[in-house]
Amino acid sequence: MKLSLFLLSFVALIQSLTIASDSIYCNTTAHCPESMPCCSFTGVCGTGEYCLGSCNPAYSYSIDACLPVPVCKDMSTLFNKYSDKLVNAYSYLGNASEADWTYTGYVMDYEDEESLVLAMPKNTTGTVLSTTRYMWYGKYSIRLKTSHLAGVITAIVLYSQVEDEIDYEFVGTDLDTAQTNFYWQGTLNYSNSANISTTDTFSNFHTYEIDWQEDKTVWSIDGVVGRTLYKNETYNATTGVYRYPQTPSRIQISIWPGGDSSQGQGTIEWAGGAIDWDAEDISDPGYYYMILNEANITCYDPPKGTTKNGTSSYKFVSSDSFLEKDVAIVDANMILKNLGDSGLTNYTSSSSSSSSSAKTSKTTSSKSSNNKSDSSFSTAESQITSSSSINAEQKTKFFQDLSTTANSTGGAVSVLTNNWVSMVIGFIVTYIL
Repeated sequence: MKLSLFLLSFVALIQSLTIASDSIYCNTTAHCPESMPCCSFTGVCGTGEYCLGSCNPAYSYSIDACLPVPVCKDMSTLFNKYSDKLVNAYSYLGNASEADWTYTGYVMDYEDEESLVLAMPKNTTGTVLSTTRYMWYGKYSIRLKTSHLAGVITAIVLYSQVEDEIDYEFVGTDLDTAQTNFYWQGTLNYSNSANISTTDTFSNFHTYEIDWQEDKTVWSIDGVVGRTLYKNETYNATTGVYRYPQTPSRIQISIWPGGDSSQGQGTIEWAGGAIDWDAEDISDPGYYYMILNEANITCYDPPKGTTKNGTSSYKFVSSDSFLEKDVAIVDANMILKNLGDSGLTNYTSSSSSSSSSAKTSKTTSSKSSNNKSDSSFSTAESQITSSSSINAEQKTKFFQDLSTTANSTGGAVSVLTNNWVSMVIGFIVTYIL
């Protein structure tokens, strides 16, 4: 255990010293340049992983910079001894047949409850699990225990490339409440939130379900409907647009520090106050954490009238409005060959296939403190009973992602310029822990 905690501290220290200074930001007024054409969910331009699921075509160099995303597939996942099946998001190149879930952060198996732990060590940004496939209407149910204490957030989020979002969020100081919310293209509207009462989300497993249909969305806990949103309630008479989540989305489950000092004051207050990085959980077992037990996904048919030029992927084919009508189902390349590539890379050229950039990347992992999706994407809190604390003997696998921790001033960590750190930690974790 002491060695594990030392490694966590060592990694955090190394990350805080590897600040990238060449970040290029993207937003409503600034698109990415052709050399780094993909706008990530954090509002930073890059290549590689940034051109996959996290790529926002609205702010990228062009809609073609973002690769198409894999279509939905019915899926049931039991997270018992599952850590070996996860793929690191920063080395994932888009092959959905390789894995059903990617991760950033810190995960480990927890055999006592046949589950997976998502951890948040001291002074880190936590952990995110994401599906490799996207859902374009469907139903999912997630069985988990949230985290607890002030400043710790657990979340289950449906999140699209253009920032449509439907979520559950759990604040660590309010264990009897599940917060529900939705966003359309990242537009902040706090009146969209509503609460559902439940019982001690830290001590008890609950099953959280979202049934996302074309005309309504239903939130349920343990089979009991807690909220229903109808699409016709979201109509904006001024623009003539339904501000209803309607574009293909992936499922993300996370734990993150809403009460960290790097967050805005409003976020800290919403998160139940400042996080205590010296809390009892940080001493034993050594991190805040949530427990994930099971996930089930059922896909629905795409909307009527959808353009179908294939069966394998969803792609924005128009930048007109980034609505449901702008999405088509196509058979197009979804897999990168190199971390320095993007959707603009011409793979018919021999030079691209033999590129020396196979192990390099132009991506950065900077986070913008003013980007709403930055916090909502990473949202997830988890809670565990004191009798189920995780000790070193119960760990069967430990993953460490060197790409997710930003320093307290909001600087970016550039993991790919520190491969030696990855190799050292990987060796120690694999052969010593």
